[in-house]
Amino acid sequence: MKISFLLHNAYGIGGTITTTFNLAQALAERHEVEIVSALRHREHPNYTLDPRVSLRPLVDLRQEKEHPLHLRPARVFPRAEYRYGQYSELTDQRIGECLAATDADVVIGTRPGLNVHLALQAPRHVARVGQEHLTLDNHPPRLRSTLRRAYRRLDALTTVTEADAAAYRRKMRLPGVRVEALPNSVPDPALPAADGTAKVVVAAGRLVPVKRYDLLIEAFAVVAAEHRDWQLRIYGKGEELDRLRKLVADLGLWDNVFLMGAAAPMEAEWVKGSIGAAASNFEPFGMTIVEAMRCGLPVVSTDCPYGPGEIIKDGVDGRLVPVGDRDALGAALLELVRDDERRRRMGRAALENARRFAPGPVVEQAERLLAEAVSARRSGRPVAQEPARPHRVLVSQGFAARDAAYIAAGSALRIVRRGQR
Repeated sequence: MKISFLLHNAYGIGGTITTTFNLAQALAERHEVEIVSALRHREHPNYTLDPRVSLRPLVDLRQEKEHPLHLRPARVFPRAEYRYGQYSELTDQRIGECLAATDADVVIGTRPGLNVHLALQAPRHVARVGQEHLTLDNHPPRLRSTLRRAYRRLDALTTVTEADAAAYRRKMRLPGVRVEALPNSVPDPALPAADGTAKVVVAAGRLVPVKRYDLLIEAFAVVAAEHRDWQLRIYGKGEELDRLRKLVADLGLWDNVFLMGAAAPMEAEWVKGSIGAAASNFEPFGMTIVEAMRCGLPVVSTDCPYGPGEIIKDGVDGRLVPVGDRDALGAALLELVRDDERRRRMGRAALENARRFAPGPVVEQAERLLAEAVSARRSGRPVAQEPARPHRVLVSQGFAARDAAYIAAGSALRIVRRGQR
């Protein structure tokens, strides 16, 4: 089977890029796999790609940023999509030409706008699988309307959580489209797992407001006040860097909190810690949570929509606390800092429980879905639906459901503000 991934920009840094590379490399064990990058802005990707996976860009911004067609707005890529400003008539043209000429058995889109291209422009013989790495409730209403029309032409749609798959089945009405949760996978660690002795809390991700690193730093101040020998290391880059530096200085945490910059891959940094941390208001999946657990770290996380509650078993391999609750986050961190044995026991449980996100089981599920989509497309019938599965939420404190409305309201407010500019 030849499998083609259609990706926004394979040369950047982000969770969708990471999980696409991971899945592509695992599938390349038994299939011919390529990644088509709509955009390119540098010579080499930030992440190492298995040589068995071919990579080709469609628009190279180093030479074509001022191309006349790239200065005109996109017509196929949906206007309500978050990345719309980066697309153009040139990307419309190149993506359309790529899809028309593809010899792949199945093409996988990796974001809503690219899924629309796939649904509308892929040849009839090509199986069409869309991936959603955000959530339905996080999409603005105008985009949801566009997706509802376009997604009916897909063969299958995957989400990263059971909760989001259920939302698509319930709200989008996609007859004949198989909707299935396919979690992100994390490669088997190459380094020995953390042993729980290092006095280090590790967090990683883009330095953007939704990740709430300010809340994490403020919560860690409680830990530092009682245990001056503990550190918080935050890996990533982004717009919040200067504000976070100022916060560290204002709280007098120069010797305890370190903004480490970006690191890719992160495995060598996770194993230097004893606790992972995530303080997001919203997390479609929680790739860094899985990465930390696969390295033997229990993770203290906010129980935000949607991912953490489907990954962490509260009190067993990590802790879940309410979104935005600095005191609860600090108390949960202190709980593990104070109790060496509990921290190590939960680290061992995290290592074991995170095996379900290893490439093996995830790739097996993906292969089955792709093969069924190809078979169905060739026979002219819909892909058979799997029986609906219960959400894989292990133990949730119930905060995620409460906060879903908050996230949706925030998205709507951002749309209004953009319209006022």
